Amino acid sequence: MSAPERTLALRGRRALVTGGASGIGEAVVRAFAAEGAFVVVADRDGPRAEALAASVGGEAWTIDLGDAAALTDDSLQPMLEGVDVLVNNAGIQHVAPIEEFEPEWFRQILTVMLEAPFLLVRAALPGMYRRGWGRIVNVSSVHGLRASAFKSAYVAAKHGLEGLSKVTALEAAAYGVTSNCVSPGYVRTSLVEKQIAQQAAAHGFAESEVLARVMLTESAIKRLVEPEEVAALVLWLASPAAAMVTGSSYTMDGGWSAR
Repeated sequence: MSAPERTLALRGRRALVTGGASGIGEAVVRAFAAEGAFVVVADRDGPRAEALAASVGGEAWTIDLGDAAALTDDSLQPMLEGVDVLVNNAGIQHVAPIEEFEPEWFRQILTVMLEAPFLLVRAALPGMYRRGWGRIVNVSSVHGLRASAFKSAYVAAKHGLEGLSKVTALEAAAYGVTSNCVSPGYVRTSLVEKQIAQQAAAHGFAESEVLARVMLTESAIKRLVEPEEVAALVLWLASPAAAMVTGSSYTMDGGWSAR
């Protein structure tokens, strides 16, 4: 007897993943493609996005989400028109005390991680509404629920993203569209690795102490989250199995927010 044909959860769906060329985004792209989705890899690193898209049979979109003007251009609508699943994942980071935090860094972080998701959701919703189905998954952070010193812009942006996601859920529910957040702790990505020197300088101790004394101090499980673990949760939220899940924020923080 032959084995039953595998049911692909996202067969026939078009997904767009921002920051899709590396880290959590890359893991999500690969997970979606494995479940039958056609994936658009949106990233400012064009060559890397193109290489990943080619490997999964998808499409690359070279875009700098820090350029808000590019996201309000009329050319944005055709790219988002046919998107069934939108994953707002792209992020940047800067660590410094508020009195030393450069205003330009603050504006840039909010543009990439709050204004850009709003503009992408705004462009994608009309098509989702017409088709009567859609999934919006916002990769937030435990910092969307808790604060840490020296991260004023990142914490502000993630708190805002959590709110945007809930408003989207309320407005979109009648059209078969869900909106949720995934809120991990520190994930093993280049974004986290690049913070180590800044964290050491801000806290005044050695880089070798950052993981234990900063990144994992609040987590009950003393390890970094793996990108593939986050991707598995994003995949579930994008699947038909999560049709009744909306307006939620799923923590994957090793117990950090349980305190």
